[in-house]
Parts: sequence; C-alpha cells; structure tokens
Amino acid sequence: MAQGKNITGLTDLLLKCMSEPDPMLSMLEWLCKQLMEVEVSGIVGAEKNVHNPSRNDYRCGYRPRRLDTRMGTMYLMVPKLRSRGYIPFFVTERKRSEAALIQVIQEAFVQGVSTRKMEKLAHSLGIENLSRSQVSEMTKGLNEQVQDFRSRSLAGHYPVIWTDALYEKVRVDGRVVSMAVLVACGVNAQGQREVLAVEPMMDESKESYSQLFQNLKQRGMETPSLVVSDANKGLISAIRESFPGASWQRCKVHFMRNILAHVPQKEKDAFAAQLKETWLAPSAELARQRARLLSERYEKRFPKAIEVLEEGLEDSLAFYAFPELDARKISSTNMLERLNKEIRRRTSVVGIFPNPDSYLRLVTTYLIEYAEDWAVSRAYLNPKSIQTLLLNAA
Repeated sequence: MAQGKNITGLTDLLLKCMSEPDPMLSMLEWLCKQLMEVEVSGIVGAEKNVHNPSRNDYRCGYRPRRLDTRMGTMYLMVPKLRSRGYIPFFVTERKRSEAALIQVIQEAFVQGVSTRKMEKLAHSLGIENLSRSQVSEMTKGLNEQVQDFRSRSLAGHYPVIWTDALYEKVRVDGRVVSMAVLVACGVNAQGQREVLAVEPMMDESKESYSQLFQNLKQRGMETPSLVVSDANKGLISAIRESFPGASWQRCKVHFMRNILAHVPQKEKDAFAAQLKETWLAPSAELARQRARLLSERYEKRFPKAIEVLEEGLEDSLAFYAFPELDARKISSTNMLERLNKEIRRRTSVVGIFPNPDSYLRLVTTYLIEYAEDWAVSRAYLNPKSIQTLLLNAA
C-alpha cells in the first residue's frame, strides 16, 4: 500500500509539472527544493518543524536566489540559518573564478608569453592549443561581471572601511613589473562585510588613493566614521582630504612590525609580548601608561624602536574612540590581510600575469565570490553596535 501511495504522489507531481509552461524546468526546481531541504536538515540536525534537543542550528526563513541553468532561469527560495551562511551544494558560483583563471592562461598562450609554470597548469586543466577567438568569447562575459561589480552603487552608510594593497608580477609593455591592486572593504549598516573597491595602481601615491576614494564617493558612499589602514604617507593624506571628519586607525599589526624591525632578533619575542599589552588595555589612557613604561624600560637599549613607538602611538589608539565596536576587528587590517593571503595563494599558480587586465579580472572574480559568501554569513560587526555608532554620529 505504501508503494502505491508513493506512486500516486509521484504521478500527481508529474501531472502538476506537465501543466506548467516549462515542465522540465518545473521538475528541476522541485528537485532543487527537495535537495536543499535534505541538506539543511543534515546541517541543522533536525528536519523542519521537528523538535530535537541536540540540534546544531535553527532555520531562519528563506532568501530568494536566481539560478541560471541550461534548462532556463529559476528563482529558488534558499533556507537561511540562524548562526551561519548556507549556499546549496549544487550552486556553481565558483565556476566564475575558474573561468577567469582559464582566461589568464589563454591570453598568455595567445600572446606568446606563457611560462613553464603556466603551461603545466594549462595541461592540468586541459586547455592547450587555444585560439584568440576562444579567448575573446570567454573574456566578454567575465568583463561584464567584473565591471558591474566594480561600478555598482554604494548608496548608504559604511561606518568602517579597511584598505590594503595586493602585489603581483604583471607584463606591461613587454616588461615584467610589480603591480598593485588596492582592495577596500567595509561594513554596512547591518554589520555585513562588503568589497567596496578593486582598483589597479602602478604606485601607492596620494593621487592614486585620492582617485580611488573619489570613485567611492561618486558611487554614493558617504564619509565613514573610521578608516583602517597601514601608514603609507600617500594613503594617509588621501584619507584626510577625501574624508574630512573621519578618524584614521593605524593598523596595530603593521605598526608592531615597524617597531620590531629595530629590535635584535634574539630580543624580539620578549619585547613583542610586552608591546602587545599596549593595545589590550581596557582604555586609551591605560594603553598610554603601558607604552610609557615600555619606553622607559627600553629607550636606552632600543632607542630607534622606542622613537617609532612614540611617534605613531596616538594613531594606533584611534579605535578606543569607538567603544561600541569590537576592538579586535577595528584596530588592524587583519581581516584584509587574511583575504589577501587567500587571494595570493590562489593567484600564485599563475606566476606572471600576461597583462594588467587579466590580473584585475582574476582578482575581482575571486573577490566577488568572497562577497557572495559574506552576504549569507553572520554579521562581521554587531548590527546593534553599528546602529549605536550611526546614531551617535548623526
């Protein structure tokens, strides 16, 4: 009897799908829905509407997601989880970066500048003997996605932004040069991280950074409350001119490296342990006291290190003016450092990029994927603390 009931249910489903304008697409949509429910139940540790005291998470509604397939476009209602992001296993957003990587190798072959390292990678991907027309066709779609992402509207509040640069070897006019791509990330009013800018630069000058920030403002971004970066002089000048009224936080990690560069190797660990305590102080005043004691203790042994500490200390304590925010996350560019490290790991398979466009295209496609993951992940900064900051700034 149970088997007959299942057959009847399947028949009803088939009849329902056959009545749709596109029966095959309708069946695929139903199948995707069932797959998501099974996958989410496994992650949560309980089926929908079933009580389980040992569950791992809770469902939290749905979000719409467009999915393009060979059968056509459909809109799925993807389950949301309370404490983590969820992307269905069958969603293929990762193929975008694979296409960009293939495109880099294709251009290298077509232009006759492929390296042995790149040839081995091409062989592993099965993309040898490619024509210029094949390169052009694949590049067209990627260029549109990259341009849309880099020029999208940024209307709204981004109270905290972080900036840092990536460097790779790129062929420019027949020469191999070290080229920078500046990456700027921020948190929106909901505390979610976003990639705000991906801009190529031949140098880290004030003019280059000013142009970047002007572009952000033209896309609708308002002046942030806090900008976190290293102490590049051109960058600092551009921040102060482009965002009057914004505070600048000198990355404490970069600052520590600058200080420790003037400490003998055998003394670094002991000195660094005491130096870290400065930024772990519960208040700015106590942080200054700890720095003062450290200076008195080591000013004769490491005079240059203490000089660097005293000159840059105040800029590294700016985060104390934002007690509502997580100090660990706004006192350094560690978030961007981790992101850049992962991107470098993925771009290292290329070695030397055939041209600047291929470099920018590949880095941007990777960043698009991280941005998509962030959009469905937990907030990076507490939304309530962000709202408190915005109210205080109003």
